[in-house]
Amino acid sequence: MKLDEFAFVNLQLAGMLKSGLPLEGALRQLCTSLDRGDLKAELTALETDLAKGTPLRDAVSPRSLPEFYKQMLVLGAQANDLPGVLLLLADYYQRLDALWTRLRGLLVYPLIVLITATGLSVALSFLLDAISGAILSDSFASEFWGGVSPTSHAWYALRYLPTVALCCLTVAVFATIGLPTLRRKLRWRLPGFREAAISQLAAGFAMLLRGGCPLGESLALLRELEQGSPVAGELKTWGERLASGQGELRELSTGSHVFPPLFMALASESGSDLAKGFSRVADTFQARAAARAEALLYSALPVTALALGIIIVLQLTPVFHMLIRTMDSLGGSN
Repeated sequence: MKLDEFAFVNLQLAGMLKSGLPLEGALRQLCTSLDRGDLKAELTALETDLAKGTPLRDAVSPRSLPEFYKQMLVLGAQANDLPGVLLLLADYYQRLDALWTRLRGLLVYPLIVLITATGLSVALSFLLDAISGAILSDSFASEFWGGVSPTSHAWYALRYLPTVALCCLTVAVFATIGLPTLRRKLRWRLPGFREAAISQLAAGFAMLLRGGCPLGESLALLRELEQGSPVAGELKTWGERLASGQGELRELSTGSHVFPPLFMALASESGSDLAKGFSRVADTFQARAAARAEALLYSALPVTALALGIIIVLQLTPVFHMLIRTMDSLGGSN
């Protein structure tokens, strides 16, 4: 589902609840204004279960909605402040949409260049094979080229190297995009995406704590959501330390290899008000992710253009070498 649409739906739902509508009535009215799609189907099913008298926890559990979202709905209902929690969720998903839209935009240009370069490289390989085949079909050129040293033959064969490398790189990129587990691991290591992941995690902490969820339960929930990423083990360690009686955030995060010192400094700055501290972390790292994305985008433009030029030169050089040597030999024979 689209995050911006999801945020707007939660904003509308909060307004309806504040006006006095019950949750099932608000969902029914909201679904009439939504276009067909997975979100409408899930909310309609949720409204149907609630209308039958099913408790919210049981009604929302089987729904194909984000796990974090379902937990927050239950917390909001328990605290008797569902409209307030929905407003927090709307702000949270708006933040995520703005952040990840910017980062996806960063990938568009390099991805276009990569696909174009791969296609061009494959086309050049076929074209250069045809040209070299035409040259070697000449009896004299074929006789001359057969007597050339193995080193020259090896150099000529290098014309395939850029094509093979680009094809492998393209497959690796699309595998990363298509495999959630690999994508989850890489987003904690790549510049820009790492700051965005930290901002998202901190925003999740802030929302859970504001919704009345204890720190221990917040750690457990976010650890489940981050399964398969480097931060999952870190959050597990935090939970174990908290259970052993270490209550200070700096104590929980001692020896952290995932979170930078700035994360701990900002989160601990507000003392016992951890929700406020994590909000500062989220804002700071969101700004850093945006700045890093801008810097990477502006550097990616000239670098990708230069890389494309180098690839073309690498592919053309061996064939031109063969042409020059053949022409020299033909000139010498005359």
